[in-house]
Amino acid sequence: MKATIERATLLKGLSHVQSVVERRNTIPILSNVLIEAAENGSMRLMATDLDLQIDETIAAAVDQPGAITVSAHTLFDIARKLPEGAQVQLSAAEGRLTVVAGRARFNLATLPRDDFPVIAEGELPTQFELPAEMLKQIIDKTRFAISTEETRYYLNGIFLHVSEDASGEPVLKAAATDGHRLARVTLPRPEGAEKMPDVIVPRKCVAELRKLLEEVDGSVGVSLSGSKIRFDLGQAILTSKLIDGTFPDYSRVIPTANDKLLKLDPKSFMEGVDRVSTIATEKTRAVKMALDRDKITLSVTSPENGAAAEEVPGDYSALPFEIGFNSRYLLDILGQIEGDLCEVHLADAAAPTLIRENDKSPALYVLMPMRV
Repeated sequence: MKATIERATLLKGLSHVQSVVERRNTIPILSNVLIEAAENGSMRLMATDLDLQIDETIAAAVDQPGAITVSAHTLFDIARKLPEGAQVQLSAAEGRLTVVAGRARFNLATLPRDDFPVIAEGELPTQFELPAEMLKQIIDKTRFAISTEETRYYLNGIFLHVSEDASGEPVLKAAATDGHRLARVTLPRPEGAEKMPDVIVPRKCVAELRKLLEEVDGSVGVSLSGSKIRFDLGQAILTSKLIDGTFPDYSRVIPTANDKLLKLDPKSFMEGVDRVSTIATEKTRAVKMALDRDKITLSVTSPENGAAAEEVPGDYSALPFEIGFNSRYLLDILGQIEGDLCEVHLADAAAPTLIRENDKSPALYVLMPMRV
C-alpha cells in the first residue's frame, strides 16, 4: 500500500475513528485502525471495539492499493503533531507502516488486515431518514438521563420506539432514565419507521454519534434490526450492537394528575439553584423549594458548610408546600429548556414532578423528589 494524504484530512478522519478504540485492550488488533487504500483515490479508515464500529472514507492520492492495520492512538498522535498543511505519505511493506511528512519519518508496527474483526450487520429491515438537527435534539434532550449503573444495563442507552400520541398521530419517541429522572422527546414518525422494533441504543454509540453529527448537514440514514443499528452520515458510517434487554414501561411514571402548577423563567431559576447548591455536599446535593404565592424560596443546609437561601420569582397560586430535589438533576433538566418560560407540575413532596416548556413542546422531563 502506498498513498499520500493531506494532514488535515487524515487528522479529521482519525479523530473520528480513534475515539471508538478503547485505551486498554486484551486483543491487540482492537487497538488498531484499519487503513484501506483503494484504486479510485479514496482511503477507508475503520475501528471497532466489537460492539461499535466506525467506517469513514476520506480522499487520498493512492499510488498502490492495499490494506494494513496500525495502532489508532499512535497514528492519531503523530498526525496531530505534524505541521499544518503537511502532505503525509503512508507506505506499508513487510509488516511495517512508514509515515513520512516533511523531514519527519516514523516506522510503525502493523498487524495483518485479515485479522481485523468486522461487525456483521445482517439484515437491517427498518430504514428511514432523520434530519441531523432532529437527531441532535433527540440526543441532547435525553442523554443526560442515561443510567451509568452497569447492573441495570437495559437503562444504559436511549430507548427508541414508535407509537401514537393522544390524538392518534404516529410518533417516534426517544426516552432515557436512570430511575431518578426521565427525559422523553416525541417527534413525528419518519417515513419507513412503521414496523420498527423497540430498540435501546447504547451510551457509547450515542456519544460517538453526537460528535459525528457536528459535521453533518442534511439528513442521516438510519437502518436497524432488533439487534443492530447503522447511521449513515455521508463520509462516515457508524454501526452498533443494540442493548439486548427490555426497557421498562416508563409511561407509568409520567404523572398525569399533578394539580399544582408553577410557571417560571428557567434561566433565572437555574442560576438561583446553582448559587444555593454551591454549599451542598457531594453526597446529597439536595436543594429545598418552599413554594408560596408567586414566590419560591430555594434553600440548602449542609452540616459541614452552613446554609444558603435565595428567593426566586415564579407564578404559583396553589397551596404552599415544600419539596426537595437533587440540584444536579434539576440543573440538567433546566439546561435543556430553550424558551423563557417553563411549567413545573407538582403533586406533593413525595410524588414525581413533571417539567416541560409547555404542552406543545416535544420534550418532557420527570424528576423524583428527595427528602430534605
